[in-house]
Amino acid sequence: MGKFNFKVLLLLSSGHMVVDIYQGALPAILPFLKDSLGLSYTLAGVILIVANISSSVIQPIFGMLSDKKEKAFLLPLGALLAGGGFCLLPLAGSYAMVLVLVTISGLGIASYHPEGFKTARYFTGTRMATGMSVFSVGGNTGVALGPIVALSIVNYRGFDSLTWMVLPSLIFFVAIILLHRSIAIPLSEKGSTPSSSPRASREAYRALFTIICVIIMRTWTQLGLMTYIPFYYIDYMKGDPVFAGKLVSLFLLGGAFGTLAGAPLADRWGHGLWLRLSMLGTALLFPCIFLVQGAALYVVVTLLGMIMISTFSVTVIMGQNLFPGNVGVASGLIVGFAIGAGGIGVTLLGIIADHYGVPFAIKSIGVLPVVGFLLALVLKYSPESEINRKPAAGPTPAQTR
Repeated sequence: MGKFNFKVLLLLSSGHMVVDIYQGALPAILPFLKDSLGLSYTLAGVILIVANISSSVIQPIFGMLSDKKEKAFLLPLGALLAGGGFCLLPLAGSYAMVLVLVTISGLGIASYHPEGFKTARYFTGTRMATGMSVFSVGGNTGVALGPIVALSIVNYRGFDSLTWMVLPSLIFFVAIILLHRSIAIPLSEKGSTPSSSPRASREAYRALFTIICVIIMRTWTQLGLMTYIPFYYIDYMKGDPVFAGKLVSLFLLGGAFGTLAGAPLADRWGHGLWLRLSMLGTALLFPCIFLVQGAALYVVVTLLGMIMISTFSVTVIMGQNLFPGNVGVASGLIVGFAIGAGGIGVTLLGIIADHYGVPFAIKSIGVLPVVGFLLALVLKYSPESEINRKPAAGPTPAQTR
C-alpha cells in the first residue's frame, strides 16, 4: 500500500463528485419527466427504482470484476456513462427510452464506485479512514449539488438545456485520461490480489453481514429524513417550503463535514468504537428534532447529519479490512448494495405514512438508529489488516474490536 497522497485522493474524489451529481439530480428532475411524458406517480416511481438498482444494488458485480483484474478504465468510463445517460433524458421520446437512459447512467455510477474506493484505498497509507473520507466527501458533495445544478439549469434555461450537464463528466473524463499515470502505481502493486490473500473466515463474513445491516439502518434513517422532513414541515406543519429545504441542505452539509471530521477520530479511537458512538449519538439526538424550533432546529439537523454520516468512509474501510483480497466486492456491498437496500426501505415509510400519517412515519424513523446501535454492539470486528498493521512511532491508541 502506498503513502497518503492527497492529490490523487482529490482527483478520485472529484470523479466521485461528478458521478454522484447525476445520482442526486435525477429525483429533482423527476417532476419534469413526469409532465413531459404524461406519466403517473407509479410510473415515475419505477424510474427511481430502476435507477437505484442499476446504480447501487448491482455494485458488487462490478466489484467482482475489479477484484479479478485491475480495471482503471472503469473510472473514466463510469463518469462518461453517468453523464451521458443523464444528459440525454430531455431528448427521450418515450418512457422505455427514459428507462434505458436511466439504466445507462446508473451503470456508469455503479462501475465507478467499487473501482474508485479500491483505488483510493492504496493512497490512504496508515490513515485509512482519513484518506477514504477525502474520497467519500466528493460523493456527498455531488449528491448535494445535483439538485441545485439541475434545477438551476431548468429554471433559467429550460428542461431541454439539461444536456449541458454532460460537461462535468466530459471534463473529468479528459482529466483522468491525461493523469492516468498518477493512479497507475498502486494498481500495479502485488500482494493485494485474491490469489495472494488468505481466505476470509466465518467471523469475517459475520462481521461484514453485521456492518451491512448497520449501514442499512443508517441509510434508511438518512433517506427517510431527507424524504419526510419536507412532508412533515410543509404538508403537516404548514410551514415555509424554503425552511424545509434549508433543513435538508443543512442535514447534508453536516454529513459532508462529519465525513471529513469523524474519520481522523475513527483512525485514532478505532473504527468499531466510532461506529457505535455514531449510532448511539444519532439515536439520542433524533428526538430533538421534535422538541426544538427555529434556529435551534437548524443546529439539531446539522449535528444529526454530522454524527450519522460521519461513519460513511469508516464502514467502507471496515469492510475492506475484513476482505483485503476482495476490496472491490467489499466496497460494492457496502457502498452499493447496503445503501441501495436502505433506500428501498424508504418505500415502507410511504406505506406507514399512507396508513398512519406523516407524523407517525417520521417518528418511527427514530427506531432505526437504535437498532443500528444494538447491531454495532454485537459486532466483532478484528480485521487481519489492522492486527498486522505496523504501529507508528510513539504511543498507539488501542484499537476497538
